[in-house]
Amino acid sequence: MVGSVPSAVFPATPPAVSPSISSTSPVPFPRRPLGPDRPAESLRGWYENELGWPTVPGEPVRLRVGVLFDVLDVPAEAGHAALRHLAPGSPVAVRGDRMRLLVAAGSAEELPGILRWLEWDALPLDLTATGAGGVVEAPLPPGRFRSGTAVQGAAVWVRPPVGGCEFEASLPTMSALGDVGGAPDLVRLVDTLATHCHRARLRRACAQPLAFS
Repeated sequence: MVGSVPSAVFPATPPAVSPSISSTSPVPFPRRPLGPDRPAESLRGWYENELGWPTVPGEPVRLRVGVLFDVLDVPAEAGHAALRHLAPGSPVAVRGDRMRLLVAAGSAEELPGILRWLEWDALPLDLTATGAGGVVEAPLPPGRFRSGTAVQGAAVWVRPPVGGCEFEASLPTMSALGDVGGAPDLVRLVDTLATHCHRARLRRACAQPLAFS
């Protein structure tokens, strides 16, 4: 279903990705203490010190979205079906029965236009995007922090990010249209997610008992 996207709808180049420094601050984030008796601050320190990802104050630890990445939130079933469209280093997290896939910054703004072009916009899809100005709960890396850090039902990484900002090159982006560059194609990813979200919705509808008047 994916073809050549009109340049008038989607620009040839994706929105510029901001560096790992907050757009409101000209200096790097201060390094956080990694004391074992302060699990939340250890988690915050891992994101800010090792990954260079901006967080927001308070607990639980939350990540700023739209600076380095945007987030697609879908049913885990649909997310698993779309993993083949992701690069090996593209981070993916789960929280309960939901999966969160990191995509290039600016992708949340592109999502409505992509769905229209793919002719999915007329259907109710359990597919949402968080972009600039949003926040998401910071997932826990598998086996990285003691159990006291975790809360039942908390988000966890199933494909954790690696140190540095190299992960940005692995995020699905509009610039990958036509297999340009090494990043995964955001349009193919969204089409697969939408297809499986729709199938899951149809299965749920078929499973509902019939109502008789």
